[in-house]
Amino acid sequence: MKGLLDAEDSNRAATTGAAALVVSNHGGRQLDGAMSSIAALPKIVDAVGSQVEIMFDGGIRSGQDVLRALALGARSCMIGRAYLYGLGAGGQAGVARAIEIIRNELDVSMALTGTSRVADIGPQVLSES
Repeated sequence: MKGLLDAEDSNRAATTGAAALVVSNHGGRQLDGAMSSIAALPKIVDAVGSQVEIMFDGGIRSGQDVLRALALGARSCMIGRAYLYGLGAGGQAGVARAIEIIRNELDVSMALTGTSRVADIGPQVLSES
């Protein structure tokens, strides 16, 4: 189920049979003042725990963005805009390059946080400001 920003709605979806949830505000296209996906993510993760797969959609432009979403509890990320930019700039090779760039940035970000495996990414990689 895609387009969830509310913890209660997410819990209801999880308990009524949704196999996976996509935390997304649809790029903010639905309501100008909609909560950002990244702000909603931790509340939804707390509400549903490990009942369902949680995917994240919204604002993934770099490997650091992927790291942040995974640290906040997402199991995977969607990279629609980066994919489309790669496609527009270079066709299939551009898509492959966009994915490669994000993967390399994720590798560097993980190294800088002392994390060697994606499975080990958690809240500890986020700095408190």
